[in-house]
Amino acid sequence: MISLFVIAILLFSIIIHEYAHGWVAYRLGDITPKISGRLTLNPLAHIDIFGTILLPIFLLIISRGAFAFGYAKPVPINPYNFRNPKKDMMWVGIAGPLSNFILALIFILLIKLHLFVGFLYDIFIYGILINLILCIFNLLPLPPLDGSRVVATFLPYRQALGYLKLEIVGFIIIVGLISLGFLHWFIFPIIRVIFYLFKIEFPYL
Repeated sequence: MISLFVIAILLFSIIIHEYAHGWVAYRLGDITPKISGRLTLNPLAHIDIFGTILLPIFLLIISRGAFAFGYAKPVPINPYNFRNPKKDMMWVGIAGPLSNFILALIFILLIKLHLFVGFLYDIFIYGILINLILCIFNLLPLPPLDGSRVVATFLPYRQALGYLKLEIVGFIIIVGLISLGFLHWFIFPIIRVIFYLFKIEFPYL
């Protein structure tokens, strides 16, 4: 039963993540997310068959319900519609991880208010974990992750274009890092610190 709620939280979180990208891009002058129908919280507009459905289910199966990760279809963005393409793309990139961090803080607040116990408490714990993973993971400076957009802001124009085109290489590196236990020896220690600072216990970390 809890696995279904984990998938629901993951789906909600990655949709908010992509919506945040589109909303910030729209506010900065790019109408592409709006005309492509992505400025919506309707899950059908964001679902990627593999990243949103198959990957989370697979990870839940092999982790016996302890872990899930996924992604939605990237929101189409045209940086040439921005007044300052390089700088504005940085804000668009930060928006996704920031939205997940805010969601994690909301789940933390719900727990600290002691309004929910038992089953709901466990669900909120997973809400914190999932959103912190999405936040930290997407901030890695590897194309096509959001952190690469931040790095590109500080590179000369030609180098930035070359760097952002390394998506295939970046994807291979990402897969390699995950297979080598990157979550356990890098991301989870950071999350443990955050849980410790807020005095929240989570047995799977």
